Amino acid sequence: MASINVRRGKLVVDFRYQNKRCREQTIFDDTVANRRKLTKIVERMQAEITLGTFNYSDYFPNSKRGRELSAVAKLREAAAADSPTFESFAQLWFEERVGEWRKSYQQTVRYTLDSKLIPELGQIPVSEIRKAQIMEFRAKLIKAKGRHGKPLSHARINKVMSFLRMILIEASDRYEFTSPWVNIKPLKNERVDVQPFSMSEIKRFINGVRADFKNYYVVRFFTGMRTGEIDGLTWENVDFKNRQILVRQSRVLDEIVDTKTDGSFRHIDMNQPVFEALKLQKSQTHGVSEFVFCSPEGKPLQHRNVTQRVWYPTLKYLGIKARKPYQTRHTAASIWLAAGENAEWVARQLGHSNTQMLFKVYSRYVPNLTRQDGSLVESILEQNFGHNVSNVNKNSSGD
Repeated sequence: MASINVRRGKLVVDFRYQNKRCREQTIFDDTVANRRKLTKIVERMQAEITLGTFNYSDYFPNSKRGRELSAVAKLREAAAADSPTFESFAQLWFEERVGEWRKSYQQTVRYTLDSKLIPELGQIPVSEIRKAQIMEFRAKLIKAKGRHGKPLSHARINKVMSFLRMILIEASDRYEFTSPWVNIKPLKNERVDVQPFSMSEIKRFINGVRADFKNYYVVRFFTGMRTGEIDGLTWENVDFKNRQILVRQSRVLDEIVDTKTDGSFRHIDMNQPVFEALKLQKSQTHGVSEFVFCSPEGKPLQHRNVTQRVWYPTLKYLGIKARKPYQTRHTAASIWLAAGENAEWVARQLGHSNTQMLFKVYSRYVPNLTRQDGSLVESILEQNFGHNVSNVNKNSSGD
C-alpha cells in the first residue's frame, strides 16, 4: 500500500509500481488539509495501478523515475509479441538486470550491446536466430580489430558471446522456443602476459618516482593489491597493531564497491617495507582524508591520471621497459614464490580461491614453485648414489 511521508517540510508519496519502489515529493506542505487532499489522490493512483491504467506522468510529469519506468513499460510492450526483435528483447533484458550489476559492469554490458550485438543481430526476431548466425558473428569478432588496431582478445570475444548466450537463453525460456546455443564452446584464452619487475628495477623505480607517490608504489609492489583496492583503501582498514591491510572494498569508476569475490575480501600481511611506507604515509594523509592515498586536497586518486602522469613517465625517464600498472601485482606474487613462501599463503594474499592460478601463471618465472627444473630429484640422487648412478652396489637387490 502507498504511504504519505514528509521530507524537508513537503509531503512525499511512497508507493510501488512495476514491482519498483517509488518515492515522489509533492508541492504540498505538511498540513492536515493537504494530507487529506493527497490521500484522495493516492487512493485514485492505487486504483489505476491495480487496473493497469496508471500513467506516471499524469501525476508526476517531471519525474526521472517515471521516465525510466515508462521506458521499461514500452520495452515490455514491444517484447510482448510472439517473437520480438533481438534489439527489443536485449533492451528489456538490460533494463531488468541493470540493478543487479556494478556501475563498471553496467557500462561493459551497455557498450557490448550497442557496439557489437545490436548492430549485428538487432533486427532479427529472437526466435529466428540460428546457430549458424551465432558462429558467423563470432567469426567476424575474431577478424575484427580493437583498440590500437590489434585483434580482439579471446577473453573479450568470450565476454561478448556470454552476453549473447544469456539473452538467447532467457528469450527461449520466455517465448518457448529451442535455444540455438548448443555445443558452442568458448575460445581458448591466451596465456596471461606476466612481466614481473626485477628487484633492481623495483629499486630504481622507487628511488626515481615522485616523492609523493613513493609510498604508494612501495605498497603496490610488495602487497599485490589491485588498482581499485589500493585506491579505495581507507585508514580504518589499516591495522598497524597486527601489521595487516584489510581489503574490504574497491574504488571503481569513482564509486566505492564491495570486493569482487569472497576471496578478494581478505587481509594482507605487511612486510617491513610496506609497514614503514604506511607509517610514513599516515603522517602525511591521516586526518586529511579517509583514504590512505589521496590528492593534496584529500580526494581519492584518479587511476587514469596517476597512470598517465606518474607511472608511464617514470618508466620512460628511468629507461625501464613499459608495463601496465597491474604488473606490480604479478611482481609481488613472483617475489613471494621465489622466496619460497607457501603457495596457499600467497594465494590468500592475492585473493585467489586456490593455488591453481599460481601454478598456471608463475611457474616459468619461479622454477622452485613446481620443481620442474629437476633440481630436487638431482639432489636426492646425488645424496644416495653420488655423481655416477652406475656406481650403485651391484649386489643391491631391486626390481
